[in-house]
Amino acid sequence: MDKLFDVELTLKLLELPFVVTALVVAAVLGLLAGVLGPLIVSRNMAFSVHGTAELALTGGAAALLLGWDIGNGALAGAIVAALVLGLLSRRSSDYDSVIGVVLAFGLGLGVLMLWLYKGRSSNKFGLLTGQIVGQDFASVALLSGCAIVVLGLLAALYRPLLFASVDPEVAKARGIPVTGLAVVFAVMVGAATALGVRTVGSLLVLALMVTPAAAACRVTASPLKATLLAVLFAEISAVGGIVLSLAPGTPVSAFVTAISFLIYLVCWVISRTRRTSTAPA
Repeated sequence: MDKLFDVELTLKLLELPFVVTALVVAAVLGLLAGVLGPLIVSRNMAFSVHGTAELALTGGAAALLLGWDIGNGALAGAIVAALVLGLLSRRSSDYDSVIGVVLAFGLGLGVLMLWLYKGRSSNKFGLLTGQIVGQDFASVALLSGCAIVVLGLLAALYRPLLFASVDPEVAKARGIPVTGLAVVFAVMVGAATALGVRTVGSLLVLALMVTPAAAACRVTASPLKATLLAVLFAEISAVGGIVLSLAPGTPVSAFVTAISFLIYLVCWVISRTRRTSTAPA
């Protein structure tokens, strides 16, 4: 327990270059997760994010097996998954079942590739639960480049995306390309998810992509306020998770999920309290 909250050791580790790099990566991931999260929640895409993460695992495992860059492999796998899932209408009756099939296939194939890989077990474990020692200049460059592209696309398409998310039928009737926007947004989410796999891990990246936004949507109905709160909550979860994981040397995802879940619980209590106080006597 003393090691878990060793402030002196944590401060020493924060001076290491690879830890600083990991914190920069976490900050960028928090920004991406925060701005995309409210739209993910409003479009009911939490399950598809999980399915995309499994294909990111498959791509990362394939890259690990072939000796390629893990980040590029995870990104390729996630984009392929996003394209497949994005081409399906979110109101299609078989949407969830298709996601389940893709998720199971991706996870099974990824496990097989990880089994075939004979290198260090920490590399395999890191794909599942995340690690900070694997972050380098190439990782930061890839993440920064993708973040710029995703944020630029989101800024250009935000209004029609929000309209299509809130009321897709009316948006389609007004000439907004709902299906095309769904595919583009799915690719953006896939890219952000893949970039989070290396830090948070494929099994728990959902906590960073969805939970902060779900918490924000609990306390406000304003899209702008929800986005700002989601960014704040995601930054606290991502950066705080790395800082707390330093002294004990535990996987980052354990603390990221714990912090994001605690934030969600607080927001849930606030929303329940508001409903009780405004309810008619």
